[in-house]
Amino acid sequence: MRYLLTLLLGLIIGGGVVVFFLGTPRAGSAPGTPVAAPDPGDKPPGTAVVEVDQRFFDQLLATLFKDLGPPTVRLANSDQSGEFQKAALQNGCTNTITLLPESGDVKTQVQFAQGKISAPLAFTGSYNLMGNCLNFKGWTQTTIQLSFDQGAQTLYGRLNIEGVNLEGVAPVANSLVTVFVRTAIDERLNPLELLRAQHLQLLIPAQASNGSLKATVRDVRSEVLEGSMRLHITYEFNGTRNESGTG
Repeated sequence: MRYLLTLLLGLIIGGGVVVFFLGTPRAGSAPGTPVAAPDPGDKPPGTAVVEVDQRFFDQLLATLFKDLGPPTVRLANSDQSGEFQKAALQNGCTNTITLLPESGDVKTQVQFAQGKISAPLAFTGSYNLMGNCLNFKGWTQTTIQLSFDQGAQTLYGRLNIEGVNLEGVAPVANSLVTVFVRTAIDERLNPLELLRAQHLQLLIPAQASNGSLKATVRDVRSEVLEGSMRLHITYEFNGTRNESGTG
């Protein structure tokens, strides 16, 4: 009974401390309008369809981890000083989360299945909490929500964490570490800029007509298949004549 009371007290106090330092995780959406599925029937005029599969992202992530190293983000409000910072250095605490290629049976990857974009993320990290170093490791159950900002001509993605699975973390610290991970990913990684204006817009020279055609994106739709995703990008074209000097 004494152990149970101590554990319960630790969870209550620990939860209050972590909310004080990090705040509560915030749910939100990426800028722009959520990307919907294509309308049934014929595609609108000026629509290009681009398909990417899981193998594309497997190669992308493998190159990222190999050539650039594992992505690392600092935990929110971890810029501590004084005695806390000194204790953190002595304990080897980095106050960061580092994404891993894999952890146990879970691999960091992008998956297309059942109409959703999933992205399990393996990670390791540590956090200095009042002079004590919390080391943790695990993976997240994560989905990606797409949105398109027409004004910025940018396709965004948002990582939404649906669950955090920890390895070797004491039950009393489980809720604290879960908030660490959720807050770090939400505030440090979101939103993702997947395609910017320079990737989406088109400028086609038309020398014979003494001008050029510019294509800006009017709408983006996504279609998630088993193992791949199709982006339906609808363009609006405008022609501009070159200015010719007069003698």
